[in-house]
Amino acid sequence: MKLQGKRALITGADSGIGQATAELFAREGADVAITYNTDAEGARETARRVEALGRRCLVIQDDVGDPASVAATFDRVASELGILDILVNNAGQAMSGMPVADMEPAKLEQILRVNLMGPVFCAKAFIAVRRANGGRGKIVTVSSVAQHLPTPESAPYGMSKAGIGSLCRSLSRELAEDGINVNNVAPGLIETPMTSDRFENPEKLEASLERIPWHRAGQPDEIAKAILYLSSDDSNYVTGHTLVVDGGLTMQWGGA
Repeated sequence: MKLQGKRALITGADSGIGQATAELFAREGADVAITYNTDAEGARETARRVEALGRRCLVIQDDVGDPASVAATFDRVASELGILDILVNNAGQAMSGMPVADMEPAKLEQILRVNLMGPVFCAKAFIAVRRANGGRGKIVTVSSVAQHLPTPESAPYGMSKAGIGSLCRSLSRELAEDGINVNNVAPGLIETPMTSDRFENPEKLEASLERIPWHRAGQPDEIAKAILYLSSDDSNYVTGHTLVVDGGLTMQWGGA
């Protein structure tokens, strides 16, 4: 087991990639804390899957864009689960159909707070935990190929993911002396509730798949396996890196 005896916090683990990651971590021996914002039923299903594998699961409702909520989450994890070894910043919010010329300031702030500020708030709290316990540990943030590609009519989303890439590189340097690895996973098109609108529209889905050399969407468990690698000892010499898992989409983009 790659994570035997470890404790991990996975934000936004009520469905999709977060849920798949929590289940895989449990299968690999970790106890997990998971957070959700609105989908309580999805979070309970994640907990059921984790506990069915014989591991502990702490479920917490929070808002990663609110530093007070993040602080309360870390307090609960410390008292009810124990000292964290791994942080997976997975919580995020999608958007589309809003050109910059029509940008609503409130929407811009919301996306940046959840997708960019949230990982910053969680990383800050995790760093404090690890430094108080001798350093070491793993931070993995779920970014997106939007970190590298243009995102017309959803510029704030692309901005937030590009910011995560910069955060990863900066934090990897700041935390090297602490022995804390910091990395990203950048998924391409993955079949999750967040992308359900595309899968419900055959024409839109076909157009998306044409850009992907493998001509299919990825599955949440394929991203979970990449997160596992960056959370385990297998990646101890990897830091400041964004691992793109996209079926070749970003490689193909310029010729599509």
